[in-house]
Amino acid sequence: MREETLAGGNTTGAVLIDGFVHKRASPWTATVHAVLRHLEDAGFAGAPRALGFDDQGREVLTFLPGETIGDREPSPAWTSADSMLAQVGRWLRGLHDLTAGFTAPAEECWFIGGAMGPGLVVGHQDAAPYNAVVDGDRLVGFCDWDIAGPSSREWDLAFSALTWVPLASPRDGAGLSGPDLRERSRRLHLLLDAYGYDGDRLAFGAVVPERARRQAGVIRSMAGAGDPASIALLPIAELLERSATDVETLPDTFWRPSAGSA
Repeated sequence: MREETLAGGNTTGAVLIDGFVHKRASPWTATVHAVLRHLEDAGFAGAPRALGFDDQGREVLTFLPGETIGDREPSPAWTSADSMLAQVGRWLRGLHDLTAGFTAPAEECWFIGGAMGPGLVVGHQDAAPYNAVVDGDRLVGFCDWDIAGPSSREWDLAFSALTWVPLASPRDGAGLSGPDLRERSRRLHLLLDAYGYDGDRLAFGAVVPERARRQAGVIRSMAGAGDPASIALLPIAELLERSATDVETLPDTFWRPSAGSA
């Protein structure tokens, strides 16, 4: 039985066997599988299906067919296409609407901790370009659901805004020009409009740096405990912290939709 190593999977790794994904299981895997079954029952096509466990105790998932970034540099053009950004917004809205009614199993366990409660949804928590699966100009869905968990809609949406708009700072440390900022503001509102976000967008702007710092803190904590994958991600933690500081300097006008936006 031939195992093909799949790209990505910094935390658990994944292999493809006879067309199915096998990954090392974690304490929260059963709860995540309950989410995936909930989505399957609702007809949500943008997520893998949970198929249980193999004889080695690894979780088994269906494979989302399509293209991923993998290790390519530079990233493919679809990562910055407006049409893809809009699809990400609609995908997140569909996920959140469906999981607002999710009842967690009795032995609820999440990577991010916490528990489902009133007003919460199950966020993917890492719906970034590196986890996207696409077919041409169509978003197939997102893989790597290991860190999915209960959150507000804004908390999950904020991370996708950081990575897709992007609201994250340039990796080379360069500042952004006026045209760059206007373009990022335009793309932010494109994402929020596609989501159908009707909340206070200025208040949403305050969630983004909180989300970035929380992600950085998790990486640093796990790296401090000796986790090799998190140690490798320490430059990302630094980028997220810098991004949080930079986002806090954006003017209020950045977060206000222009005429014609929702």
